Amino acid sequence: MKKEEFKAIATNKKAYKDYYLLENLEAGLVLTGTEVKSVRLGRVNFKDSYARIKNGEVFLFNLHISPYEQGNRYNVEPERTRKLLLHRKQIDRLIDKTQEKGLTLVPTKLYLKNGLVKMELAVAQGKKLFDKREEIKKAQVQKDLRRFLKNRP
Repeated sequence: MKKEEFKAIATNKKAYKDYYLLENLEAGLVLTGTEVKSVRLGRVNFKDSYARIKNGEVFLFNLHISPYEQGNRYNVEPERTRKLLLHRKQIDRLIDKTQEKGLTLVPTKLYLKNGLVKMELAVAQGKKLFDKREEIKKAQVQKDLRRFLKNRP
């Protein structure tokens, strides 16, 4: 068997901060040639990107892929809507999950797998403001504890 190679290109750090990630799955993306070249250079921004199901297909919105510099007329709009490639059973399960109140689809990672661009998509539930504050407090306590233990004689 061939060993699978992963090369992480970009991660959506805001998703980990703003959402409880309940379930992850891998999806392919429909991209043009110049978009793939730009992705390989790491010119991707997840800011405000999300996925939605329309007519039984999953689409990705607001993922910014910068135009490839040598792409000239083959470059496309940086924030165009892109189709995600999933199996029918996966899409049906996502439809059931997203119909529950408060659950949404959030892209978390973009990476290369055996030369193909893949995306990790998560079913997520939004965090409340007090949950975010609580996590910041816990992180600060951990940081202070590590600092104290490090400086101890």
